[in-house]
Amino acid sequence: METSIKMLDERTDQATRQMLQKVVERKRKFDKLKLRHLIVMWATVFLSFFYLLYINQTVIEPYFYSFAAMFSAYVNHSENLYLIVFTVSLFGFMNLLKTKKEKAEKEYQALRCEIIDKSKDLWKKEEEWKNRHIVFEMMKANYDINLYHENK
Repeated sequence: METSIKMLDERTDQATRQMLQKVVERKRKFDKLKLRHLIVMWATVFLSFFYLLYINQTVIEPYFYSFAAMFSAYVNHSENLYLIVFTVSLFGFMNLLKTKKEKAEKEYQALRCEIIDKSKDLWKKEEEWKNRHIVFEMMKANYDINLYHENK
């Protein structure tokens, strides 16, 4: 468990600390997948750009006078097959990461909203209710998790 969450002894009970820990874990998972998706997306864009530039230089410009000549030149180079398969595979991997990222975001947002909705139950005592803003500020400052409002 995170040390800053452990230090919330008198302000929260054990169940609340576990919920806060889970929301931190899901936020980290979402951030990791978001970064991976961004890296793979840019790799796909750059690879596609350079592949199209390569095709333009090696196939289209030298054989622009005939489609049959372009097709023949394209098929004669085996690296074109490998490059197109790799580019399409990278595009598919990018889409897979996007769906994983969206799923992780939904899980994170659902748990975050659940904490917000149940805040009256989690901080039942009057003193705990008055001090809950300390917990919210700590979560915002340390983990960039907003527990004040349900909107992103």
